[in-house]
Amino acid sequence: MDTLLQGITENWTIWFVTVVLIVAAVIDGMILKVPNWLTFPFIICGWAHCFIQGGFPELGYSLLGTFVGMMLLLPLRNVGGMGAGDVKLLAGIGAWCGTMITLKAFAATAIVGGIMAAFMIWKSGAWVKHYAQFWKIMDEWRTIRKPEQLAAIARERKPTMYLLPYGIPMAIGTIIYFAATGQLV
Repeated sequence: MDTLLQGITENWTIWFVTVVLIVAAVIDGMILKVPNWLTFPFIICGWAHCFIQGGFPELGYSLLGTFVGMMLLLPLRNVGGMGAGDVKLLAGIGAWCGTMITLKAFAATAIVGGIMAAFMIWKSGAWVKHYAQFWKIMDEWRTIRKPEQLAAIARERKPTMYLLPYGIPMAIGTIIYFAATGQLV
């Protein structure tokens, strides 16, 4: 118990990010959306915290982390592959944790998301449908050059798809990364 309290005290920012991720995952799981009332303050408070801790140099690292987090998911969002709340949530991780942790958390998130998506497809029993849909989407991305057109196609297709609220794998993957690297203790 003392180790846990010491870990929380010494790594309170990582624990704070963890709590925000859990809240976001629960909300995303319930309503398929990560709300702005959670993501915007998360990002802005990350910037403020970094500025208070280290002035403009630390704020610069926080802004770079925010940008990297945003850019990792923004292309998918722009073609209808995920929601803006997921993009802002990863940008918030970047605001609090910086570029390298955000990149590693993103990698862990992608692995967890892939596993969860495969499990969802397996559970649905519709392998053939999802396989065909995957290749159709890949062909659309290859042939259609306008992101807004791809997004419109994705919106039309959305009601027929089994959706993965990406805040859940983002929380799980990031928290696993935090735990595996000893940042929670």
